[in-house]
Amino acid sequence: MRVLLLTPPMTQINTPYPATAYLTGCLHRHAPDVLVTQADFSLELFLRLFSRRVLQQVLDELSQRAQSLRASRKRLEMPASIAHFLAHGDAYVSLVEPVLRFLQGRDPSLALRIAGRGLLPEGPRFASLRSSVRRQDSGDSLGWAFGKLGTTDRARHLCSLFIDDLADVLRDGIDPRFELSRYGERLASSASSFDALEEALDDEPTLVDAELDALTIERLRACPPDLVGITVPFPGNVYGALRIARIVKSACPSARVVLGGGYVNTELRQLTDPRIFDFCDYITMDDGERPLLALLDHLQDPSRPLFRTYVREGRKVLKKSCEELCDLHHRETGTPTYAGLLLGQYVSLFEMLNPMHRLWSDGRWNKLTVAKGCYWKKCTFCDLSLDYIARYETATADVLVDRIEALVAETGQTGFHFVDEAAPPAMLRALAERLCERKVAITWWGNIRFEKSFTPELVALLARSGCIGVSGGLEVASDRLLALMQKGVTVAQVARVTRAFGDAGILVHAYLMYGFPTQTEQETIDSLERVRQLFAEGCIQSGFWHRFAATAHSPIGQQPDLYGIRLLREPRVTFARNEVPFDDPTGCDHERLGVGLRTAIYNFMHGIGLDEDVRVWFSDAGSSRAAARFGRRGLRSQPASTLPATEVPPDLIRQALHVSP
Repeated sequence: MRVLLLTPPMTQINTPYPATAYLTGCLHRHAPDVLVTQADFSLELFLRLFSRRVLQQVLDELSQRAQSLRASRKRLEMPASIAHFLAHGDAYVSLVEPVLRFLQGRDPSLALRIAGRGLLPEGPRFASLRSSVRRQDSGDSLGWAFGKLGTTDRARHLCSLFIDDLADVLRDGIDPRFELSRYGERLASSASSFDALEEALDDEPTLVDAELDALTIERLRACPPDLVGITVPFPGNVYGALRIARIVKSACPSARVVLGGGYVNTELRQLTDPRIFDFCDYITMDDGERPLLALLDHLQDPSRPLFRTYVREGRKVLKKSCEELCDLHHRETGTPTYAGLLLGQYVSLFEMLNPMHRLWSDGRWNKLTVAKGCYWKKCTFCDLSLDYIARYETATADVLVDRIEALVAETGQTGFHFVDEAAPPAMLRALAERLCERKVAITWWGNIRFEKSFTPELVALLARSGCIGVSGGLEVASDRLLALMQKGVTVAQVARVTRAFGDAGILVHAYLMYGFPTQTEQETIDSLERVRQLFAEGCIQSGFWHRFAATAHSPIGQQPDLYGIRLLREPRVTFARNEVPFDDPTGCDHERLGVGLRTAIYNFMHGIGLDEDVRVWFSDAGSSRAAARFGRRGLRSQPASTLPATEVPPDLIRQALHVSP
């Protein structure tokens, strides 16, 4: 039997999403007679779109549209991205492939020309460089970041802005659903009905759609499969996954299509609409290894049972699951493999001038999990009722190091991203000790909880084993709210743990949250002040604020009265359900505060504004304009009368670190 495993667009273009690698490794171990291949259409579609051939088509189409508007004497209004592209179209077309080769590491000598700022057309995404108040007397707006010798990184940053400009052109002029990390996301996120997706799939295809269709047909012709498995990790993958599935059904009628992945596991648990089965034959839930193995057995012998799999019978959606089957243990799943993927063609983007933040888009990382699930399983905002959180399992340190060595041998890459929900401290200690004992030299980073178990001694061991960065949830940076969400940490504890990582030379990223139930304006400003203090003390180097959302599978979504909120009436769900609307009687304007929080964190990550009153980000002058005003030499303070009528809390972080003011 021939199996094709696909990652649909758009996920990431610097490294493969790990789902197909895990499933391929599992099939190699448990179904050796199956011929399995894998492909990453996030990368392959990107490479088709960002090519001379397609960009010339984009230029021709947009030029023709502009000429038609001029001929009709209609008022010509176009986004800045398109206007600049039309003015410099030939340069974009001729340079896109050399730029990609450079970002793939295949033409490093080009850095010297790019860094000189005379080669690339600089569109709207370069505006921050042109208006930067960081300029030195030399007029070098990037000298503060790269000095005089950082030519390659400087060039990679400029090339990343070039790619971002072109992505804006595709979105603004060709397909509004397209972005570098998502494709049609709004169609699928918490979509209670399948209507919008079905309508979009039936529309006249855009150029992006046509390229994806052609890519799928080429892949099917190269190796006609019996089964196509498509992982759907996020809402931004659903539209692309269903386009691929439809092409499979028409071009290879005998092939079966199965969907799985994070989006399916989270949002389709109340699926009753059978129309999605016009595109696929099966939908598997939760961990994919055992359901896929059971499906392969079933296809060869229909009397064999399915496991956690949705099917359509008549006009009904039914879940088939044999209770005698069970999931594979984490140590039994096999070693992931990237065999067949275009590892030499992944594209590293360096968009954010922050050493920790860049890790998500820069570099090709081998991905592994230290443990499955979460060992804490108490955070009230988390999907605790779902398998990917609830079922916690670990492998041994030797098994993990064996997998690491196998991946290094296969890929030639020694960089690893551990993609755990939260890697347990005890397992990280065992892994670090085994890496050092076996003299396996790697570079790694991953997600943790800011546990008190991360002592300076343990953190130093992790650094010796190759750890360069960690990310973890500080969330609301308020002890009252951290207790309400049962996070199991305090702000002072987070400060001490992150200081230990900083002292060991390990970068720290903080996940941050605002709009948590009962959170007041004062608590939000207090949270930003705590974050400012952590940046100022060198405890964290990067962060990201996201708006709290109550989900159907979390304790808050299931027992809202315990958290002081009231769920609002939802539409009837026949397709997807995840976020649930709610009313918070606190009445805080979280949308307004969110602008200030995001602007502040962006500046903090660039070392700007760390000595200022944080209330300035929420001033009446409007934080949306703040970034243009605030420079390397400090903020221009707002008049006190324009600041929110709240207090700025004392320096808790210094107190926690026992540092005298």
